[in-house]
Parts: sequence; structure tokens; C-alpha cells
Amino acid sequence: MKRVFQVLILFLATAAMGQDSEKQKEEQIKELIKNSFQEIFSNMESQALETYCTQDFLLLETGEVWDMEKMRSYIKKVREQKSQVKRINSFNFIEIKIEGKMAWVAYHNKAEFMSGDEVVREINWLESASAILTDEGWKLQLLHSTIANKE
Repeated sequence: MKRVFQVLILFLATAAMGQDSEKQKEEQIKELIKNSFQEIFSNMESQALETYCTQDFLLLETGEVWDMEKMRSYIKKVREQKSQVKRINSFNFIEIKIEGKMAWVAYHNKAEFMSGDEVVREINWLESASAILTDEGWKLQLLHSTIANKE
């Protein structure tokens, strides 16, 4: 009986650790989305593309295909405008699936564009992304973005 109890405890501990590991991976995916949007789309840091995206990254943005070259050009163009408008991102995650070194995530994304304390524009998207686990951590490989109504 003692042996059965020990095996049961070991099984439960292993299962709990597996759940913690899965939750950690989900948190990593959420952080990937949040941090990439902050650095790429709010801070307009072109170097962040290499940090958060694979070299073959594609953004499908309301009917357009954006590759890394188009992303770099967009960031450069926006930086040259020297806008005083600040972008604030918020996310409502719908679902995250992780299978080995691949993950996908679906979420609502809201961007508020602020001038001082005033919201001058708000855009809502329904988005999905796929990510792969690399030696440097999770990276976005595909992002699909569709304009949506307010949540």
C-alpha cells in the first residue's frame, strides 16, 4: 500500500508540474504578443523585428501581405514622421494552443492613439498568430490581423 501511495504522489506531482509548464508557455506566448506590439508598433523599433519575428515572418494585414522588408520600410516611414501620438495596446486573449515547438494564439487587440491625455483614435482588431520556439525563445512566424468592431 505504501508503494501505491508513493507512485500516486509521484504521478500527481508530475501532472502538476506539467500543468505549470504549460501555463508558463502560455504566459510566454502572451508576453511575446504584448512585447512585440509594444516594441514594434508602439516604439517603432525596427531591431525588435529580429527579436520577436522569424526571418520568414509574414503579416496579413486587412488584405495585404507584409514581409520583413515591408515591415522595416513601414517603421522607417513612421519614425521619419516624428509623430507625437502615442499608441497604447491592450489584448484580450481568446485561446492559445501549444504543440511541441509550435504555438498559435487568437486574441482581440485594441490600440488607443493618444495625444497628450486625449484618445484621438481607437482601432480594434481580431488577430491570430503562429509562433515557433527557437534557440532564442518564441518568435512570431505569422500574424493575421482583421479590423473588428469594438469588443
